[in-house]
Amino acid sequence: MAKFYARRQLGIVAALTGLIASIGLFNGPAASAALPTPVSADTARGYLATLPVRTEDRTGYNRDLFPHWITISGTCNTRETVLKRDGSNVQTDSSCASTSGSWYSPYDGATWTAASDVDIDHLVPLAEAWDSGADAWTTSRRQSFANDLTRPQLLAVTDNVNQAKGDQDPATWMPSRTAYHCTYVRAWVQVKYYYGLSVDSAEKSALQNRLASC
Repeated sequence: MAKFYARRQLGIVAALTGLIASIGLFNGPAASAALPTPVSADTARGYLATLPVRTEDRTGYNRDLFPHWITISGTCNTRETVLKRDGSNVQTDSSCASTSGSWYSPYDGATWTAASDVDIDHLVPLAEAWDSGADAWTTSRRQSFANDLTRPQLLAVTDNVNQAKGDQDPATWMPSRTAYHCTYVRAWVQVKYYYGLSVDSAEKSALQNRLASC
């Protein structure tokens, strides 16, 4: 009889676990919850078809040519604003520095409880933008690009993942979480289209291939 009740209890637990999982309570945060929602895959494919294809040129690049982080509101700069936007239960001090909270990185699925473990990724890296046409921009436009909270361009992610990405485009780097690939390439194309940037041939091929499965 004891074994019967034990098996019955295990069955109830399993059923409840399945129910909870089915409604999403055991799932990670929504992959695109923090990032402004990118355009649809169809729209991204249309945008990509119009982007000029050019060889990249990094001559003269310097990260300081893209002023960031700038003040967004009160004492909060762009980094602090994204940390508050992308985190859960984020508490800040009088200077807007995050003192507690948690951050889910959609690139690798990790969750962090210290802001120091999180970088704000420029989805289209600053050097990549320079290579693709930002070398001809005014400083003001480069500042707008580097601090853009409206387009899907800034995202809180695991710091060493962001550092491993560096200035690579989708031809050589994609998030380790394949579930995020579609969001990532849709966002990439939207940002490049909005800012009138070019793509190189390998980058365009990689984007086309990824978007084909979205």
